[in-house]
Amino acid sequence: MREPTDAAAEGVGDELPSSALLRRGIRLEVVTLGWNVVGVCVLAWTAVAAQSVALGGFGLDSLIEIGASLVVIWELNGTGEERQRRALRLIGAAFALLAAYLLVQGSIVLAAGHHARQSDAGIVWTALTAVIMFSLAWGKERTGRALGNPVLRTEGRVTLVDGGLATAVLAGLVLNSAAGVWQADPAAGFVLVYYAARECIHIVRETS
Repeated sequence: MREPTDAAAEGVGDELPSSALLRRGIRLEVVTLGWNVVGVCVLAWTAVAAQSVALGGFGLDSLIEIGASLVVIWELNGTGEERQRRALRLIGAAFALLAAYLLVQGSIVLAAGHHARQSDAGIVWTALTAVIMFSLAWGKERTGRALGNPVLRTEGRVTLVDGGLATAVLAGLVLNSAAGVWQADPAAGFVLVYYAARECIHIVRETS
């Protein structure tokens, strides 16, 4: 385990010792991991049932979040700047994959005029996911800052994107269900393409 950083020693709003903060960070990632493993199964079922591109794309986002959580758990159990750089690069790759997929997916489906069906289960799941991911992102940011750990803080932004995407997908599902605005389903992912791409570029510059 790494030694306490200056940020952790000063507290930065958190009086827990470094070892306790590390355990908290790992717990946050384990919760994120568990939720997204279940989410992949739920989203696969709802996406097929509703023929929803937004739900299918959100399922891919959950897979990316699983990978990012595994990277952070690996990094928190080790030490060294090179290990941190490798972890950040892997998270940056996850952002790039997410942005590219959402852009291509949304463009193709809008051009094809695909109409998704109503999905009450999808609405419930994305609403719950938005609340949980925003809460986890806040916890990761606070813990990562206290530890002085850029990897945990960066992955917290992945979780924030996950919560934002859940909100966008939820809005698309509700608009499609309540008002028959079918374009809202594929367009839901566009709102986060810019953010995900920006985070990827930031990480590349930070680790170059």
